[in-house]
This record gives sequence, C-alpha cells and structure tokens, in this order.
Amino acid sequence: MIKIQLVDDEPQILKSLQRLLHPQDWQVHAFDDVYQALDALTEHEYAVILSDYRMPHLDGITYLKFAKQRQPEAVRLMLTGHGDRQSMIQAINEAEIYRFISKPWEDYEVEAALRSAIDLHLLRSENQRLLTQLRAQQSALDRQQQELLRLETENPGLTRVLRDADGSILIEDSDA
Repeated sequence: MIKIQLVDDEPQILKSLQRLLHPQDWQVHAFDDVYQALDALTEHEYAVILSDYRMPHLDGITYLKFAKQRQPEAVRLMLTGHGDRQSMIQAINEAEIYRFISKPWEDYEVEAALRSAIDLHLLRSENQRLLTQLRAQQSALDRQQQELLRLETENPGLTRVLRDADGSILIEDSDA
C-alpha cells in the first residue's frame, strides 16, 4: 500500500487534500502539527511527503530536510502559496524537492504530481531491488569462478572439455 504524508498547519487545506485523494488507493496520513509529522516518519515508510512551505515552528524546507534524513527514499514535494526564487532554489538544493505545487491548486495538478512522484518512488525501489539482485548474482558468479580456478589448480584440465569439429564431446582414453 502506498503511503503519503501531508503536512500543513491549516486543517482546511489538509481536509481538502484528503477529500481529493480519497478515491485513490493510497493511504494518506495528514498532519497539522509538524512535530507529530516528524514522529510519524519513524513509524511509517512513506512513498511521498507533501509539505506546506510556511508553517509555524518549522518551515517546509527544514521539515523536508529532516524527512530526507529519516526517509531518503521518499519523494518530497512542497505546497506553497508563497515563495521567492531563492527559497525555491534552497528547497531544491537542500531538501531535494521533486516538485512544487502552488496554492491555490488545480485538482488535476495535485493528482498528476502525486502520481508522478509515486511512479518515481516505485521506479527507484525497483532499481534498488534489481541492483541488489545483480550484486548477489555477481557475488555468486565470483565464488563459482574462484572454485573453478581452485579445482583447475588442483586437477589441471578438469574444467576443460574437449570437443570435435561438430561439437561432440571427446573422451580421451588414458590407457591408449
């Protein structure tokens, strides 16, 4: 099940987003308290984290930087009705924001941004799974190669097969 974390100090924004996302097959956790949202990062693994930019106690960039440290695989998005160029650059460079969503938003923009973020998360997860599988296979091949070298050293010719021109295996008669 895909989990999405929403963080905004305005409860009506959270309710609106939850209503928008309700038809989707996603588990949505909404927080109007940034500290509760931080605690949730230790309890749940999120595919996507969407945070407001301006919040009391902790701004969205700082929150998403913490989120990046705790859940580097989660795709981070920022919701903002404000923001200058410098803060956007800071968000991208420091918190590695994937996308910005402007307030007020169009519903299709939010859905498209979240779908795109989920697709990215799933792609990264699949890439990591394949990389782990590849490394395990390479390690097994390396062990087999070492064993073949050991056997060849102990019994020269053991790992070689003699074939004739048509590919048939030749068996040498050592008595001949």
